[in-house]
Amino acid sequence: MRTEVASSPEIDPKANSKNGPKNKSKSISKNKNALTFIFITVLIDMAGFGIIMPVLPDLIRELTGEGLARASYYGGGLLLAFAAMQFLFAPIVGNLSDRFGRRPILLISLAGFGVNYALMAFAPTMFWLFIGRLIAGALGATLATANAFIADVSPPEKRAANFGLIGAAFGVGFILGPVLGGFLAQYGVRAPFFAAAALALINVIYGLIVLPETLPPEKRRPFEWRRANPLGAFRHLAKRPIVLGLAWVMLVFGIAHQVYPAIWSFFTQEKFGWSPLDIGLSLGFVGVIYGFSQAVITRWAIPRFGEIRSATIGLIVLSLAYFAYAFAFAGWQIYVIALASFLAALIGPAINGIMSNRTSESEQGELQGAMASIAAIGAIIGPILFTGLFGTFSTKGVGIYFPGAPFFAAGVLAFFALLWFFRVAAKMRQEHKIAE
Repeated sequence: MRTEVASSPEIDPKANSKNGPKNKSKSISKNKNALTFIFITVLIDMAGFGIIMPVLPDLIRELTGEGLARASYYGGGLLLAFAAMQFLFAPIVGNLSDRFGRRPILLISLAGFGVNYALMAFAPTMFWLFIGRLIAGALGATLATANAFIADVSPPEKRAANFGLIGAAFGVGFILGPVLGGFLAQYGVRAPFFAAAALALINVIYGLIVLPETLPPEKRRPFEWRRANPLGAFRHLAKRPIVLGLAWVMLVFGIAHQVYPAIWSFFTQEKFGWSPLDIGLSLGFVGVIYGFSQAVITRWAIPRFGEIRSATIGLIVLSLAYFAYAFAFAGWQIYVIALASFLAALIGPAINGIMSNRTSESEQGELQGAMASIAAIGAIIGPILFTGLFGTFSTKGVGIYFPGAPFFAAGVLAFFALLWFFRVAAKMRQEHKIAE
């Protein structure tokens, strides 16, 4: 036994005394820089998206001359255009990051978002709004590549908690973005789009200066077209039944989650008569709750309760929150429901942590690209479903008037995701028993 210890290069005292601490210090510094940049990147990215949410209905009505109910269809179409391109291109981008590294892919993605917002700011017709969203969807690998960054620099036991950083950045971005967008709206409906384009450009410059590369050349793998497409990515997921099962859970969850970007602005205007500033403040409040939960609660709850229990709790809370939104009859209730649903933030980090820990280092980009395609499917189905329901049930004097119908449908979907997760969790527990 002593001979094995003495000959082991990993724990040789001389090697450690000469190079170990120095290399370890460099690794820790590199990891901190990567995590910091990813947090700021996603924060700025979500702030840019959040800035435009309060004014998007008004811009659509300005360009089309339609009322609020029909404008929601155009809003859903913009989300659909983005999601369709994400579905097609996310596996390609994910595989490219496994081949060429995370840094160049992420920077190109961020530049694409800047072009999108600039086009939307100057758009004279709806056609140009759609062109901007198509560009952003094709290049928009921010989250997939950011998740791959997290997997690169995190040990397995800390991945779920570190994935929570991305959720926290989402939250902070939604604090700053919608509130800023609501205030900028007083200078015109296009002012928030110029601000979003500027934020994206600043992020690219910041990345060029400080962003480290986290995937070393020896851990990269060749680019393969047969794997760099949605069908190829899904076939690869099928080799891991647990990962595939969780991917289905995330698909149903993702469809339900689209209720927020698809109809929040339209729903709160129709139901409560909110102004763009009111909408921005409400989204900012949701961002505070979500960001706090991701940054603090997630890092405490997942190690304490485990990934399976944490995801279960999150899905139960989310289902109840959607149903509550559906039947809210006063604006103040929106704030109460958002506050009560803070544990829903556990879902993404917990499930992402399970999936990432069952995937090799050289395939993290492919996994996240596949998950981005799955999210894109949700972003294709969700807006069609929810804007259709909103348009149908929010027209007074025609049929049943129930603007909360999209949230009710989202609650049903979240409940089905919970049932599917129970099934996958049972398989995981069975695997654990067999291993013992």
